[in-house]
Amino acid sequence: MSQIISITAITSISSLGNSSDTVWKNYLWENPCFSIQFLDHQNTAVAALDEDSKTEVEALRQSDIKYKSLDKSVLFAMAASRKAIEKAGWNDKDIFGINIGSSRGATDLFEKHFQEYLESGKVQTLASPTTTLGNISSWVGHDLQSSGPEISHSITCSTALHAVLNGVAWLRSGMADKFLVGGSEAPLTDFTIGQMRALKIYSKSDEKYPNRALDLDKKQNTMILGEGAGVCCLEIGKKENALAFIEGIGYATEILEHNISISAEADCFQKSMKMALANTDLSEVDAIVMHAPGTIKGDLTEYKAIEKVFSGNMPLLTTNKWKIGHTFGASGILSMEMAILMMQHNQFIGVPFAEAQRQTKPIRKVLVNAVGFGGNAVSVLLSI
Repeated sequence: MSQIISITAITSISSLGNSSDTVWKNYLWENPCFSIQFLDHQNTAVAALDEDSKTEVEALRQSDIKYKSLDKSVLFAMAASRKAIEKAGWNDKDIFGINIGSSRGATDLFEKHFQEYLESGKVQTLASPTTTLGNISSWVGHDLQSSGPEISHSITCSTALHAVLNGVAWLRSGMADKFLVGGSEAPLTDFTIGQMRALKIYSKSDEKYPNRALDLDKKQNTMILGEGAGVCCLEIGKKENALAFIEGIGYATEILEHNISISAEADCFQKSMKMALANTDLSEVDAIVMHAPGTIKGDLTEYKAIEKVFSGNMPLLTTNKWKIGHTFGASGILSMEMAILMMQHNQFIGVPFAEAQRQTKPIRKVLVNAVGFGGNAVSVLLSI
């Protein structure tokens, strides 16, 4: 990469909490952050916001009459973004771009408006403007009173890391000096859960660890959905207040065999990882935060791709899906947060039911993976 990119802040709101200290504390806890909600006509394991975060989001909703009609996915992003720019020290004189995406967008609000239409034959005035995908970046920009470009997109589960790619591209092009990037998702709705069950990938387990991400011997799919948002502040150059640096980025796609296909050895991940690591000795990579959603094929194909790329020099492998579920478009940025926290604390967070891995050296470089339906992969190499 021709120019170093500094991450001067990263914040999130999820089942882990909404502050770095709380998030780290919960990563050290061996239990998953799942609860039971009645969704899609049955009790369902999900990773909902913790109570403190719910209170924070509701306070934000009530703080402005214009915010009362917004979807939770928009409010999550706004809550995380406020904290991010404060931590980065950005103010109203800074011109920064915003790129925050979502896999599914205003799912909850769309379902409610559509149900109302089916029952009454009428549509509320704000139904369309509050359910468009551009809502997230636009409202974050309004809330922060920013004057830079505002971009929204959906690239399924790799959405947040594609936002990182976009931010890096803008910074390296010289068209911006600062960019706020990330993803937000509020998928805990009847119809969304129903869609995942229709794909036969949602967990049916009632064990202590119902999501078996990185269990390569599991006999059934165990994906569980979570809600949340994460954003990070990117700046061009090596900043003194940087939490971490982006050393490499990679991306790739695959030829589709069907709508959610991925090859047996995840060719897309092999290509994205090799691209991100083009200027790095593989022995320098201390850990990988895998996408690993808890599905049989998703976990195994990514693992095989890592074996292909790293051969006999495998880094430590982990994922956070066993703890916080799959947050779709926000998942990549939450994985980046986990990676940065592990580097800051020099402590590897493994998967409690997977084969134990021993940390033998400081964690200074971590690769983060994400992939969306159809093999749309992104890899980001972080360092401190």
